[in-house]
Amino acid sequence: MAAPVPRISVWPPSACLYDEPLQVRVQGLPPEQEVTVRAALEDETGVLFQARGVFQAERGGELDLSRAPSLGGSYLGREASGLLWSMEPASPFWRLAKRDVQSPFWVTFEVYEGRGAGKLLCSCRSARGFLAKGVRRVPVREGRLRATLFVPPGPGPFPGLLDLYGSGGGLVEYRASLLASRGFVTLALAYLAFEDLPVSPEVIDLDYFGEAVEFLKKQEQVQSMRIGVLGISKGADLALAVATFWPGIQAAVSISGSGLNAFIPLQVKDLTIPAHPFDLNRVKVSSDSEFVDYSEVMDDPRDPATWQSRIPVEKSSSKFLFLSGEDDRNWQSELYCREAVRRLQESGRHVEFYCYPGAGHLLEPPYLPLCFASRHKPLGVTMLWGGKQKEHAKAQEDAWQRILTFFRQHLLDSPVKSNL
Repeated sequence: MAAPVPRISVWPPSACLYDEPLQVRVQGLPPEQEVTVRAALEDETGVLFQARGVFQAERGGELDLSRAPSLGGSYLGREASGLLWSMEPASPFWRLAKRDVQSPFWVTFEVYEGRGAGKLLCSCRSARGFLAKGVRRVPVREGRLRATLFVPPGPGPFPGLLDLYGSGGGLVEYRASLLASRGFVTLALAYLAFEDLPVSPEVIDLDYFGEAVEFLKKQEQVQSMRIGVLGISKGADLALAVATFWPGIQAAVSISGSGLNAFIPLQVKDLTIPAHPFDLNRVKVSSDSEFVDYSEVMDDPRDPATWQSRIPVEKSSSKFLFLSGEDDRNWQSELYCREAVRRLQESGRHVEFYCYPGAGHLLEPPYLPLCFASRHKPLGVTMLWGGKQKEHAKAQEDAWQRILTFFRQHLLDSPVKSNL
């Protein structure tokens, strides 16, 4: 009788979204054989990301990565999606980010005999995408807006979301496309370092973001009274400002934000909110000068001398969700968020706050690998973001579900009042 031929299968069996859990099974192995399973992908610049784990097959020659612990390699223990979130780049300090959401990442899975680079036993490829079937991607160049609109399939109407990334600038689409794939009309908005948008403006005009909200509201598929906003890092603070000063924002999510107006003055009609005081002499450089740590640059937000730079979220009728990591090395987001959350609680506002042990600054959609440090193009430095691999991965999974649940719950509430 011929020996069974090893074969590997991945679920979902065809294309899936990147935020879906991974299931990998191997069949036809010799009983209790040790094998190495490798996962690899190339980003759009050609940088290789890969991870591997050592596993032992069951007595029947099967291997299910959701049940079998990794005995060595990129991670240890029982982690069904570990081969995704433990990937590391071949180029140091390189962040895995999807530039063209209309095409998937193709992940190759390979099974090798024994530990290390033994005989290749079997392999397969799996497409993990960022745009569900039927979601429309619409470039937006209306007035001064530089954005991309993502519309779920069907007549709608759907809740609308404004999505903002951080001070690295550019037009980042992959979170917005995933949110649209989950049922939200989502507008990814650039506000720095994109096309004719400046890298370092002297002031940020909140009306620009208000124009984006009004553009979103007028879309036929959008429920105009059910609008939310989310952002990460500097984008989180701008999201809070939009929810505070612009009418009709019902729910706001701050990811690794500060609740302060950081680094660039913010113009709100006739009001200018100054940049929160900071001192670049407090920047720390690693011993090998590979990256910089900005975590102690900004002044203590509990100091009354800084309060003019607060975003007065307590004046907003929106509902708020704050997410941060205890190992955030970009800035002390836990401290800053706690101050903003305290003010909201004292004002009787609805606010939720989750701070994750071991999580760094860049809390991304789930299964994207930890980026501990990467190049910050506008600043021209390699920025330290922080995070511990496994803890950060768990935080991303939990945070993503909380974001989806939060918007689904609260975008159905009654309209909020204008604070202008």
